[in-house]
Amino acid sequence: MCGIAGVLNPAAGSREALERGAAAMADSLAHRGPDDAGLWSDSEAGLALTHRRLSIVDLSPAGHQPMTSADGRFVITYNGEVYNFQELRAELEAKGVSFRSTSDTEVMLEAFSVYGIAPTIKRLIGMFALGIWDRKERTLTLVRDRLGIKPLYWAKFDGLFLFGSELKSLRAYPGWQPRIDRSAVAAFMRLNYVPAPNTIYQRVRMLAPGSILTLAANGEPHIEKYWDARAVARDGLANPLHGSDAELTDQLEALLQDAVRRRMVADVPVGAFLSGGVDSSTVAALMQSANAGPVRTYSIGFDLPGYNEAGYAAAVAKHLGTEHTEMIVTPQQALDVIPKLPEFYDEPFADSSQIPTYLVSAMTRQHVTVALSGDGGDELFAGYNRYQFASTYWPKLQRVPRPLRQLLAAVMTSLPADQWTRLLSFAFSRNAPSQAGEKIYKLAAVLRLGDEPSMYRHLVSHWNPAALMPGVAEATGAAWDTTLDAGFTERMQLADILTYLPDDILTKVDRASMAVALEARVPLLDHRVVEFSWRLPRTMKLRDGTTKWLLRQVLYRHVPRALIDRPKMGFGIPIGEWLRGPLRDWAENLLSEQRLREAGLLDVKQVRQCWQDHLSGRHNRQYELWNVLMLEAWRERWQPGL
Repeated sequence: MCGIAGVLNPAAGSREALERGAAAMADSLAHRGPDDAGLWSDSEAGLALTHRRLSIVDLSPAGHQPMTSADGRFVITYNGEVYNFQELRAELEAKGVSFRSTSDTEVMLEAFSVYGIAPTIKRLIGMFALGIWDRKERTLTLVRDRLGIKPLYWAKFDGLFLFGSELKSLRAYPGWQPRIDRSAVAAFMRLNYVPAPNTIYQRVRMLAPGSILTLAANGEPHIEKYWDARAVARDGLANPLHGSDAELTDQLEALLQDAVRRRMVADVPVGAFLSGGVDSSTVAALMQSANAGPVRTYSIGFDLPGYNEAGYAAAVAKHLGTEHTEMIVTPQQALDVIPKLPEFYDEPFADSSQIPTYLVSAMTRQHVTVALSGDGGDELFAGYNRYQFASTYWPKLQRVPRPLRQLLAAVMTSLPADQWTRLLSFAFSRNAPSQAGEKIYKLAAVLRLGDEPSMYRHLVSHWNPAALMPGVAEATGAAWDTTLDAGFTERMQLADILTYLPDDILTKVDRASMAVALEARVPLLDHRVVEFSWRLPRTMKLRDGTTKWLLRQVLYRHVPRALIDRPKMGFGIPIGEWLRGPLRDWAENLLSEQRLREAGLLDVKQVRQCWQDHLSGRHNRQYELWNVLMLEAWRERWQPGL
């Protein structure tokens, strides 16, 4: 795991000027790679590649990057890990290729020389973002992994081409004056992240997952897909797996065991995040079954009702026999992270679980350099509540006349959300769903909707951009894609895999972990697991009110049901309460009427009304407000002159 950046600027002038600009880009990414730094340039082409290294495999200087192939043709700067490099290396050695290091980087380089870039990329199992210069063809190639685990931004301004792991690396290049893309702001206000390929800046793009970008000197970028989640979904649904419950459980377990085992290979200490939920518990269980001694697991909790899963994680860890470390976070520790967020997430990002994700990463990094994570299980195996709703309740609701649904919605919103939460907490005691009032309000809004696409967009939306930013065309993406010929649940899963997973979940984990130089690996997002999941019948994911059914069957072979079966709890913190308490002054400053008017991005009246509604306690508007606050905090750090 590292930070990469590069520039292709034929008009750069001297080698010194070219390398000075590239070095500034690399310096901005030092947090991603504190162990080593490298720079390689071709002044005749106006090209420079830079690298910041977090040493994971082959800790010796032989793993230094940028690295050049033995024949001198290819030069690479690379972020990520390839998990099948040992098999590929053996194959190349059989062809007479010799190696100078034990790194996966060199294996890729020599494979490029033997097979070509695209054929090699298609064979890789891993997470990666690559920049490759072909000295023979004078072409620059950028590659991003299939699911978008590793980030890769790029921009072309007239004759200047820049790329990097984070936007701050592009900003560091001398002379570029970034400008905010208002259509991206509108999309951010809906989703709490900027959907790829858009970025917060005009003319800057995020390379889409599963894509290869090729740029010849003085040419235009050409992008093609080498792996397409849409095609995988279509092919999987058209070719479903057949077999008994036990047979399919065996197949999934074998596939996951291989995915986990591959991600445990490293020359540094390895551990795992453990929340006690299905996904992280499955990863930890399979790690422990593959390990001779106790694996290291890490969790955090909050000493607050409804926000603490640490006890569940500890129970799973005890059963598995892991070496478990737990930290109960104080509210002040969480609050202290908030001013740092715009630095970690250098475009607006408003998933508030970014805070506990950073805290667990920072704690874990004190013990290990690599941590396996359970991300991806919800999207692949239908774990989100909206999938259950779409599969079980939406078909029934559609049979109810819309006027009657609207009447029911009016009844459900007759009480403020906070009163619903208190009533249900009193009525159901410990079994009451968390944030029940907000969920009732969400359901009421869904009842008013007429079709499935608008329902999905509503479920994932915070603001209505058309009302908040009148006259601004919202940047759209896969959330508007209705081309998959499948059921509503499957269409939502695909939309989440194309948008929410890479742009929210994986972005959150990458920035939080890399802020402390921790490599996070995600075995459930091995592309072979993804392809397998799309071939599963829906009953293997949702059955009799149980989500992630088949994944649970794998887990139950290692952990008793009693430790796992409970209502789903998000990885959240009480932002709503804190905005009325210790964060109130901070928020009031960012939400001041004068400040909002000077920015000229959002409808000031709506934002201020939202803030007053929240302060009064009538409604919990934490999600909408967190979007605005993260936008303003980001603007204060990166665009103070706007």
